[in-house]
Amino acid sequence: MDCGTLTASNPMANQVKNSPASMPCVFRKPPVMSRKKPAVLISVSRLNISQNCQLIAEFKSEPVKRTFERIGQTVSLTAFLELNLRSMAKYDVIVIGSGPGGYVAAIRASQLGMKVGVVEKAELGGICLNWGCIPTKALLKSAQVFEYLKHAKDYGIEVKDAKADFAAVVKRSREVAAGMSKGIQFLFKKNKIEHIAGTGKLKKGGKVEVTAADGKKEDHEAKHIILATGARSRELPALKIDGKKIIGYREAMVLPEQPKKMIVVGSGAIGVEFAYFYNTLGTEVTIVEFMPRIVPVEDEEVSKQLEKSFKKAGITIHTNAEVTKVDTAGKGCVATVKTKDGEVKLEADIVLSAVGVATNLEGIGLEEVGVKTDKGKVIVDDFYKTNVSGVYAIGDIVKGPALAHVASAEGITCVEAIAGLKPHPINYNNIPGCTYCSPEIASVGYTEEAAKKAGYEIKVGKFPFTASGKAKAAGAPDGFVKVIFDAKYGEWLGAHFIGANVTEMIAEVVAARNLETTGHEIIKSIHPHPTMSEAVMEAAAAAYGEVIHL
Repeated sequence: MDCGTLTASNPMANQVKNSPASMPCVFRKPPVMSRKKPAVLISVSRLNISQNCQLIAEFKSEPVKRTFERIGQTVSLTAFLELNLRSMAKYDVIVIGSGPGGYVAAIRASQLGMKVGVVEKAELGGICLNWGCIPTKALLKSAQVFEYLKHAKDYGIEVKDAKADFAAVVKRSREVAAGMSKGIQFLFKKNKIEHIAGTGKLKKGGKVEVTAADGKKEDHEAKHIILATGARSRELPALKIDGKKIIGYREAMVLPEQPKKMIVVGSGAIGVEFAYFYNTLGTEVTIVEFMPRIVPVEDEEVSKQLEKSFKKAGITIHTNAEVTKVDTAGKGCVATVKTKDGEVKLEADIVLSAVGVATNLEGIGLEEVGVKTDKGKVIVDDFYKTNVSGVYAIGDIVKGPALAHVASAEGITCVEAIAGLKPHPINYNNIPGCTYCSPEIASVGYTEEAAKKAGYEIKVGKFPFTASGKAKAAGAPDGFVKVIFDAKYGEWLGAHFIGANVTEMIAEVVAARNLETTGHEIIKSIHPHPTMSEAVMEAAAAAYGEVIHL
């Protein structure tokens, strides 16, 4: 009887009959246990980890000593299976971090037939899903509903005594995040991805040292290791986060009670989203921005429109301003702010630091294995290879914008390159950016200023939502669509939206630019009426002097 032979008397036969042995290793059941049955041969070299664990447990409980015949060498079955289990623990890919870069990379790798493990010390889904993108959208939706109620009379609806229950709003946000994290658990199970709980650290020789919550360390081996450790709130010297009076975005999502006054330092996406949320719920909000305008990475006209809308909503804004000191000794906070007109003192209950993020590169073994970094970013090629063979990096810790959808795209590109599929490098000039305050902001490609600096002769078209029937009917006339084309070839260089639901509209531009669509092709693409999306067609027509509704 050869090694591949299985008998019906073997309870594991049905599970492994289609898994050929990789080496001539067999278990022979002793005659004392099966006097009237033929000897049972079990191929175990290809059993999966759970099957090996099952066998180990079964045979450890048996009173009779069992032996394993291996090319003339006899060893205890338990010892052999434990050795086999360790060999089976080798992965094709280990991902450190389960955020939108890490978990997407893991799933794509599994789809491509790789054995995958993901190291994660906290909740599956990372910061974005648990403490960023998703729960903040839940908070913002609550704010939007409350805003509707406050203005219900404008729509012919009478609503009396509407009030926001801050604790309930926070609770709903956490429930949404928890549900999404369970969704990632389901996807891991579906795709046979192993969650390795703990903190991961690179070691030489293709190994990852994982430290569990109890301090126990264990090495895991993989052919390819992907770093996806993400980022955290950046701290300024004058703005040290204490988690109580000076907080980051994480604390801002779960405050025990709503502050009466809040200072938001920084007006990027995080800053303006929280400013909108707290202001709508009734907190007195002041924004302090170091740059000359809020949302400084956006097109200048978008910045001006948001500032106008925010001031109309009662938010105080200081630009060209810097917080130099925060006194937290008293009941609340007193922030010293240096402005172009001199120094001012601002009082508040809470100061929110929203001045960007810092990459999580500490303690993950970069120095030990020789992975090169520059200015807080891991240096990678177009397919996210580092200078160390078998080590890759994606997401916030590499070049490009620190956005969830960018990390996901990088994870897929990285894994497909590992699998030999030859994917195209990511075009970082066609990455959409979205900000979910009210009005929303969405943009992609060149700003008008950047296009001019790049040497393009441009055509610019703009269509205000005040001229949109759908926007007027929805009671959301603030904002506009702005498009920029290359005058010579018609190439769509950029688009900048501000208004209600514009984050749902920007994908049209991304897809069109990816297909190298021209301005005239957009004009001739019939958009549905009445919609806010037809403003894109109207703006394109405005760029070429063909606009109808202006």
